[in-house]
Amino acid sequence: MNLFRLLQARASAGKPVRVALIGAGKFGSMFLAQVPHTPGLEVPIIVDIDRDRAREACRTVGWDAERIARTVFTDDGARAIAGGAMDVVVEATGNPAIGIRHARAAIAAGKHIVMVNVEADVLAGPLLAEEARKAGVVYSLAYGDQPALTAEMVDWARATGFRVVAAGKGTKYLPAYHDVTPDGVWQHYGLTAGEAQSAGMNPQMFNSFLDGTKSAIEMAAIANACGLDVPAEGLLFPPCGVDDLPHIMRPRSRGGVLERSGVVEVVSSLERDGRPVFRDLRWGVYVVLEAPNDYAADCFRQYGLKTDASGRFAAMYKPYHLIGLELNISILSAALRSEATGQAFGFRGDVAAVAKRNLRAGEMLDGEGGYTVWGKLVPAAASLKAGALPIGLAHRLKLKHDVAHGEIVRWSDVEFDANNETIRTRKAMEAAFAKEG
Repeated sequence: MNLFRLLQARASAGKPVRVALIGAGKFGSMFLAQVPHTPGLEVPIIVDIDRDRAREACRTVGWDAERIARTVFTDDGARAIAGGAMDVVVEATGNPAIGIRHARAAIAAGKHIVMVNVEADVLAGPLLAEEARKAGVVYSLAYGDQPALTAEMVDWARATGFRVVAAGKGTKYLPAYHDVTPDGVWQHYGLTAGEAQSAGMNPQMFNSFLDGTKSAIEMAAIANACGLDVPAEGLLFPPCGVDDLPHIMRPRSRGGVLERSGVVEVVSSLERDGRPVFRDLRWGVYVVLEAPNDYAADCFRQYGLKTDASGRFAAMYKPYHLIGLELNISILSAALRSEATGQAFGFRGDVAAVAKRNLRAGEMLDGEGGYTVWGKLVPAAASLKAGALPIGLAHRLKLKHDVAHGEIVRWSDVEFDANNETIRTRKAMEAAFAKEG
């Protein structure tokens, strides 16, 4: 509750919080839109593979010519991190290999790192966070994205003495979505391919949201940051509106759908027959909590919380998230309080690549949201035992064996370079944190 005052003090002292943004896509652009309206915050350098596109993004979100002129635009992230006098690096590329490289460069340079790149965090976040802690800098999930918002709610519940039963987010989901490819994605968003193309929308990226991959990645990040468990058989995606969260999102032994308390889960905004859920949570996050005693349960009722029939389970939720528009909270928390808005402390959840159709030896995998695989949330220990290929590495790898539709792709099924930097980092993370799974 003091970030704004702390920022005002920095502004008054002529020492603004300085940020290097890497990746001026949608998330980055939403963050940039807020910068002119946040005295004490500056973005002197923006890194993007297309510098002209980055400049145009600044113009689109309302930057004036003077602000653009005094900003450095470059396509060299490593050099920008090493040479820049910034406090915080924001990694928003979405590419796991590049994200890991940038995070390590920031840590080596003594800069805080805000990891919008959840794909990189799920692939190696526990290791990166540990490296940052040892270096005395902050490694943080990005506020505004659903993992950090959920982690905040989990922290609130625990700090106030409640037991967390379930935590997660809402999304639009049907079982058939797991097999959708970029060719068929726009009909599910109510768009034509032409409309999406004219809006600059990437079909593979949007398909990763639809086919369940992004949900799996975000829940793995929450599990690893909050010490929550992962459903043994993957996400259930139960249809559930906000009023029904306490009834549905409780253990099966108590009448709900969860295998146990203390898990991550995603609720669907669609009934299984495609009808919309009443008062859905498609854009929001939630935490279901359990009263520790009868007195607290009585207080739930007295103060109007919706509970299950027993009165012991209740839910708190945030109906919307504003992604990049809220990113300042992570940046200022890191720069002004040396605190993360969520970071991995263990390896509890992983995201395995699963075949969208019958795959044949010789085919090339094309990563999240593509034509070949989708990402399934699995317990980390189970992933390691099965030798599952992480979705974050299922890019441009050739299959050695056939993989049946619906089966997990394993390391043994693909050709890979064991000396690849990203693969080495992932293997080092597994070795260091396997006991946490």
